[in-house]
Amino acid sequence: MGRIDDRLKTLGLTLPPPWTPRGDFLQFRQEGNVVWLSGQVCEWDGRIVCEGPVGDGGTGIEAARDAARVCALNLLYTLRLACGGDLDRVDRVLRIGGFVNCVPGFPWSPRVIDGATAVFVDVFGDAGRHARTAVGVAGLPGNAAVEVDAVVSLRAD
Repeated sequence: MGRIDDRLKTLGLTLPPPWTPRGDFLQFRQEGNVVWLSGQVCEWDGRIVCEGPVGDGGTGIEAARDAARVCALNLLYTLRLACGGDLDRVDRVLRIGGFVNCVPGFPWSPRVIDGATAVFVDVFGDAGRHARTAVGVAGLPGNAAVEVDAVVSLRAD
C-alpha cells in the first residue's frame, strides 16, 4: 500500500466499487505524463446519490458539495486505473472542471465544486491544488446534481 492509499485510509475515504461508464467513451486518455479524466457524476454503486436541480427549494448547497466529493472519489478511482493501481505516481492535479445542475441564476456553483477541490487537496496536499472551472448547467446525465472532470500529470516512470 502506497503513501496516497495510506492518506485515503487516514482521511476515511473509500473509493467506489467498479462501475461501467454511462456512455460510449473512454474513462481516461493519457498522452505522455498527462491524463485527462472523463467527467464523473455523483454516482455510487450504480445509483445517483444526489439529483438536481440545486437551489431555490431543490437540492441544497451542502448536499451538492457532498455530491461533488463523490464525483472526486469517482475520479480518483479512474485515476488509479490510469496509474496502474499506484496513486503515488500522481505529480499534480492540473485542472478540474465542475458542472452543477442548478436553477437559472444560481450563483454558488464555485461553492458546490469546492467539495471536489477539498478532496484533491486533502489527498494530494499542495499537489492537489489546481486551476478550475465551476459552471451552472440546465441538466446532467441521470439528473445528477454535479459532474466533475479533471486533468492530472503523472511522475515520469
